[in-house]
Amino acid sequence: MVERACYLPGLDPQALHWKTLTFGQGGGPGYEVAVPVLEPQDMTRLAAHVRHHAAQHLRPLPVSRIVEVIDRVIARLLDRKDPYRQRMEQALPVVTGYDAEMVRVGLTRYLKTFRKPELLRFLAEDFPNPAILDEFQPLPKGGYGRAFGPGVLGHIWAGNVPALPLWSLVCGLLVKSGTIGKVSSAEPLFATWFAEVLAEVAPELSDCLAVVWWQGGEDAPERALLQSADMALAYGSANALADIQSRMPSGKRLLQFGHKVSFAMISAEALDPAKATETARRAAEDIARYDQQGCFAPHVVFVEKGGHVSPRVFARYLAGALSAFGQRYPRRALSMAEANSLAAWRQQEEFAHGAELIGDALGDWSVSFHEGGQGFGPSCLNRAIRVVAVDALTDVPNQVAPYRAVLQTVGIAAPPDALFRLAGLLGEAGVTRIAALGDMTTPEAGWHHDGRFNLSDLVQITEMDARAPPAADRLASYDD
Repeated sequence: MVERACYLPGLDPQALHWKTLTFGQGGGPGYEVAVPVLEPQDMTRLAAHVRHHAAQHLRPLPVSRIVEVIDRVIARLLDRKDPYRQRMEQALPVVTGYDAEMVRVGLTRYLKTFRKPELLRFLAEDFPNPAILDEFQPLPKGGYGRAFGPGVLGHIWAGNVPALPLWSLVCGLLVKSGTIGKVSSAEPLFATWFAEVLAEVAPELSDCLAVVWWQGGEDAPERALLQSADMALAYGSANALADIQSRMPSGKRLLQFGHKVSFAMISAEALDPAKATETARRAAEDIARYDQQGCFAPHVVFVEKGGHVSPRVFARYLAGALSAFGQRYPRRALSMAEANSLAAWRQQEEFAHGAELIGDALGDWSVSFHEGGQGFGPSCLNRAIRVVAVDALTDVPNQVAPYRAVLQTVGIAAPPDALFRLAGLLGEAGVTRIAALGDMTTPEAGWHHDGRFNLSDLVQITEMDARAPPAADRLASYDD
């Protein structure tokens, strides 16, 4: 079966060149995905088409109507009887390599973040009065203001976590921007399906967004998109983002979302015999979900000494929990490069002073236990985790502070007083999100991505001085 990964309103698919990406391993059913090879002039025409239709059909809509449209799209994608949801459950495990049941459960959990109640929270988080997106509203300081999103917002996505583009797609729609999104070769399908369902649910918006592809590193189509868009968001490695920034035209904004490192912290109170097993299970869930490929997943687990279960024994509990997850949700097959990276990581951990490596080299998971020391650092992903014993969790923020530029999420299992005390110290160290252990990889609606605002970062506020309406009043026909 061949799927098309694109959505190109205003362009004739028959006039384009196409490339086929092939997915599937191990003799199972394969998948072929056709992607368009766009010339710079194609991108320019596409952007002009999207800009025109967004101005005509998207910008005049009340934001409440846009929320309702997105909610209806999400309802379709949550319905396991819907043909698009069935295509997702069939194709995404093959394309990404993730376990089919993990994809099914993960999709449902993620999509629920974008239903109407969550979208309203999303808006309220950035705009105390979301009507500012529709018309001029009173400002607390006096006068009036209105928020305008860019005419065309470009998105450059990366990674193979299913449905990841949904976050920025929804942001673009909520600020009433025309959208052109470039999909990753590792997961090119979800954004296309979202656009197609949106077109079915709200035909008037069918020409307000587009989904494109180009081979990573290609200069010409990327430059054409960046020239045509008013603002861009980009995801990827530091080098990839630096390359994109170098191509960004002067005077235009690029919002960058680079690779981040997250970790977990477990207090002694979470390690009594009645709680340690559940604590290990929740940590394993964060590690196993999508094989640590998202920035939210932990690379290191810091475990406090002094509990009934020692950090070393907890590492074995965690190994057992990962083994159980591996039986329920097997790890995806690794590429040669990933397998070599895992072997190198295991060798490094095995020879580290005071370390104990747990897990079969051929298994689906690896746990490395360190008895103290400077244990923070990135893992090789794919369910490889370092457990580090610490005298006190309050020692951890100083250890991670030198890496503040790459810190993101911390999952904490600790009593309330310790949670808030640690959150303050971690915030000063550069951490931007605190989560309960087990919830690290599922951020809630409206969270501040990398410590920033999702929607207000995208808009420009036009202010009307408080003295302007009275001055206009003096010129009205009813003025005496």
